[in-house]
Amino acid sequence: MKRLVLALSLLVAVNGAALADGNAFTPLNFNDTQYGTTTTKTSQSGSVTANSIEEAVGNGNIQNAIQQLENAQVDIRNDLLNCKTKYADIDAQYKLVKNERKALKKQVNSIEKRIKEIDKAKEKIRKNML
Repeated sequence: MKRLVLALSLLVAVNGAALADGNAFTPLNFNDTQYGTTTTKTSQSGSVTANSIEEAVGNGNIQNAIQQLENAQVDIRNDLLNCKTKYADIDAQYKLVKNERKALKKQVNSIEKRIKEIDKAKEKIRKNML
């Protein structure tokens, strides 16, 4: 709780200092012609500077990471598709077995009912014989 109060008070103090001039927004006018293609910076000896190499390597690493994430996403989607098809197959089998079970349950009940009716009929006949 104390951290929250401290963070909020710090935010208010910094925000007040940032807007001290009274203007909350100063539009920036950028000219697109100034920001054309980037050129590599060379030092006086004519070699490429370390900053431009790091930028190129960094961009390549980022692009490589993005490509790896996309490949992983494709693999996971393929796994999902495989799981969905297996689920659909098993679900169809489950419904088939469930329907068969239901039909057999009805058949068992009807056979048991017939056996009880035959038992009742035998008892009636025995009573009538005496």
